[in-house]
Amino acid sequence: MPDTNKPLWDLPTRLCHWLIVICIPLSWWSAENENYELHEWLGYTVIVLVVARIAWGFLGSRHSRFADFLVGPRAVTAYLRGRGSVSAGHNPLGGWSVMALLSLLLLQAVSGLFNSDEVFFSGPFYYGASVSVRDAMGLVHEWAFDLLLALVCLHILAVLYHQYGRKEPLLQAMVRGSAEGRSGKAAPVPAWRALVLVLLVALVLWGLLQLAPPPPSMMW
Repeated sequence: MPDTNKPLWDLPTRLCHWLIVICIPLSWWSAENENYELHEWLGYTVIVLVVARIAWGFLGSRHSRFADFLVGPRAVTAYLRGRGSVSAGHNPLGGWSVMALLSLLLLQAVSGLFNSDEVFFSGPFYYGASVSVRDAMGLVHEWAFDLLLALVCLHILAVLYHQYGRKEPLLQAMVRGSAEGRSGKAAPVPAWRALVLVLLVALVLWGLLQLAPPPPSMMW
């Protein structure tokens, strides 16, 4: 049985989760209200969070690692047939939904770097891309958001089903780290490692942004 003194979800994983929960609606709101400066910074924040979370999936605590909850088709089929989940964390479907959400979030944020409304805002790499790349990234930015919304809705419905239908305290575990029947099997790795990781990702992103071409000079 899991040790109730060991969290299922470590602090970095929980912080990343809830920060992304905040960033998604804020990103939509800022775009709808043409607050492009905020929208731009939210995009950078999402890139840092998602890339750091992917790295944490290899370097983080046991139940935050992809190896703990990503399984093959046979295990997914077995779960659908009622054989249960091997991981104390995400079930097989939940694990792959996490990967889909992370992938769409990263695709959405990165495509925004090449996007422009052609009036008030242009992404940092807009002027360094060809017209075909700009057009493609514009479509990606639009379609990725629609797919992201659909997947977020499915994710919320699944959480509500498990939380209230099956009486599994998913929300409590994601807030406190553990809950009754939802605790970990191994001690978490030090949280400072995640802070170093986030700083490194942010530094790399800052360096890449410094390489962005400036807008062309105005011709008078």
